[in-house]
Amino acid sequence: MGQEESGCNTGSVLLAFFLGGLVGAGIALLVAPKPGQETREQIKKIADEVKEKAEAYIEDAKSKASTVVEKGKELLEKEKTVISAAIDAGKEAFEKEKGKAVE
Repeated sequence: MGQEESGCNTGSVLLAFFLGGLVGAGIALLVAPKPGQETREQIKKIADEVKEKAEAYIEDAKSKASTVVEKGKELLEKEKTVISAAIDAGKEAFEKEKGKAVE
C-alpha cells in the first residue's frame, strides 16, 4: 500500500515528530527544578507554539482537501459530459438502425 493510500504522508509524519518533541519538552519543563511561575510561562509558550503549528497544519490540510474536491468535481463534470455524449450517440445510432429495420 502506498503512502497516499495509507493516509501517511511526509507532512503528517513531520508534524507528529514536531508535536511529540514539543510535548516532550513540556514534560521536561514540568519535572525540572524551577520556580512555578517560570515553569508555567515556559509551558504556556510551548503550548502557544504547538497551537500555532497545529492551526497552520489544519489550514494547509483544508486547502489541499479543497483542491482535491475541486479537481474531483471538474473530472466528474468532464466524464459526465463524455458519458452523456456517448449515450446520445448510442440513441441516435439505435434510431437509425431501427428506421432501417422498419423499411
